[in-house]
Amino acid sequence: MKVLIGLDNSSHADITLQFVRRLSWPADTDVVVCSAIQLPLITSASSESNLPVAMDPSGWLAELTKLHEGVVSRAARKLADAGLRTQVRVLQGDPREALIEEVRKEGADLLVVGSHGRTGLEKLLMGSVASHVVTHAPCSVLVVRR
Repeated sequence: MKVLIGLDNSSHADITLQFVRRLSWPADTDVVVCSAIQLPLITSASSESNLPVAMDPSGWLAELTKLHEGVVSRAARKLADAGLRTQVRVLQGDPREALIEEVRKEGADLLVVGSHGRTGLEKLLMGSVASHVVTHAPCSVLVVRR
């Protein structure tokens, strides 16, 4: 069995990881721990159309990569301590699409993500990785709630 776990740098990721560690997995389970980097967008003050534009990525990408590498490495160590074979991936792009693409690439049987529990305007503005992957993933999805 191949399980892909999508984590971010939040307390929700810790809860998801704890949940996964408590489950019983078949002996042949391989776990791929992923975290996706999405460069922040800012609105250009000089733009007449006020369209979002990507910030200058110099420096940002290296810092975000380092942060996300730490997230997946710590998670992989915790899962290995629980007896699971793990690999790590730092993905680039919108986490919703990056996770689905990685699931397809890996041929994963299960995608595990945490839910931030956003509702209303916050969910509309921030989007929901969990809602998106439940709808679009080609495999089963486990959403871990707080």
